[in-house]
Amino acid sequence: MIGVSCGEIADAVRGELVGAEPTAVVDGAVVIDSRDAGPGGLFVALPGERVDGHDFVGTATEAGVTASLTTRPVEGCPCIVVDDTQQALGNLARLVMTKLPELTVVALTGSTGKTSTKDLIGQLLGAHGETVSPEGSFNNEIGHPLTALRATASTKYLVAEMGARHRGDITYLCGITPPRIGLVLNVGTSHIGEFGNQDAIAEAKGELIEAVTSGGTAVLNADDHRVAGMRRRTKENVITFGEAPDADVRAADVKLDAEGRPAFTLHIGDFSAAVQLQLIGEHYVSNALAAAGVALAAGLTPEQVADGLNAAQRVSAARMELTERADGVTIINDAFNANPESTRAALKSLVAIGRSRGARTWAVLGEMLELGDTSSDQHDAIGRLAVRLDVNRLVVVGPGAKPMHLGASLEGSWGNESVYVETIGEALDLLRAELRAGDVVLVKSSKAAKLRSLADALLEEQQ
Repeated sequence: MIGVSCGEIADAVRGELVGAEPTAVVDGAVVIDSRDAGPGGLFVALPGERVDGHDFVGTATEAGVTASLTTRPVEGCPCIVVDDTQQALGNLARLVMTKLPELTVVALTGSTGKTSTKDLIGQLLGAHGETVSPEGSFNNEIGHPLTALRATASTKYLVAEMGARHRGDITYLCGITPPRIGLVLNVGTSHIGEFGNQDAIAEAKGELIEAVTSGGTAVLNADDHRVAGMRRRTKENVITFGEAPDADVRAADVKLDAEGRPAFTLHIGDFSAAVQLQLIGEHYVSNALAAAGVALAAGLTPEQVADGLNAAQRVSAARMELTERADGVTIINDAFNANPESTRAALKSLVAIGRSRGARTWAVLGEMLELGDTSSDQHDAIGRLAVRLDVNRLVVVGPGAKPMHLGASLEGSWGNESVYVETIGEALDLLRAELRAGDVVLVKSSKAAKLRSLADALLEEQQ
């Protein structure tokens, strides 16, 4: 973080200095885990259901932090005492942003693809200036300001991924880091249990477009009518992307190679170039076009954009992460998270890879969460899709995902093509017994369903 005195911080967060000197400077990392604390930093003591950060203020002080943000004084430790440490964290990030007027803030949201697109944007911009982007999926009221606070005077670009569970969430995050470039990827059914319908989700996602600063640029998906319609919510510049013929950044001639990696012709105005992505799945084409639109808005040339997309690598784990085991079984770990849109895309990629190899395909699927009253129907539809795509084996894991198996059975699955198991352990036993060389296995579920542990187990036992 750039250097800020404890006095300035106290003023910005409406806090009281207790044992901390007003002139003492915080110029190290701002952390919420005392194990990451270090000299010159700031420790934020967040309350939790199982752990209270205040219990570790002493540890952070011993590690050399200048002060800690707390809701009560801690004896022998320099503290900035506030009513709400989470809110104070956001206010501190807002203060730091005002001290970095040359920083270009890129904010993005969407129902699917946020983290992968964030990774692409970070690589495209990072080749042309110091860039800070979120680690993993830091896209909420805690992770977002922590990412912003990593910016320094030498940072040229800040990439901010923004999630939303309620109306106003994105407006709040944009208030911390006002975006010069705002990107909306898509409007799907993720969190539909909270919002009720896709139009309400679109209203919430569109808050990002309304927040684009004067002279900035909104980057919108021309292939999603709800996103394309957000053009009316801004008076700033607009760049569109997609496969639609009138998109400003367009893909044509999309093909998948034997590893499921898409190649396409990138069109930007009169410019065109061949792009071969190193990422797995046709759905990454849209993410790549979105990243291209952002890069153009940030000032990169079409040639630099094409070169950057060709060079980009997968960054975040458990997102269409393909690994071939020593015994010839291929595991596609896409178990970081799941919703109906991303699961459909993953199934199509699985089938494409299997077809190109002449291989037997397995889909090991767990529950997709936060779908509200639509959950049963959405899971049923995924099971039916697996049958229509001709996935060879479907393994449905856990009670919440059971309608997938029922849907597959009603769609015409027979014998043991679709199997339902209660636990991850049962699924692992089944796979260990029946997998054979050449098989391709997709593992996907929402994070809380924990199928990532199954994917890890399938890989670890071969190492």
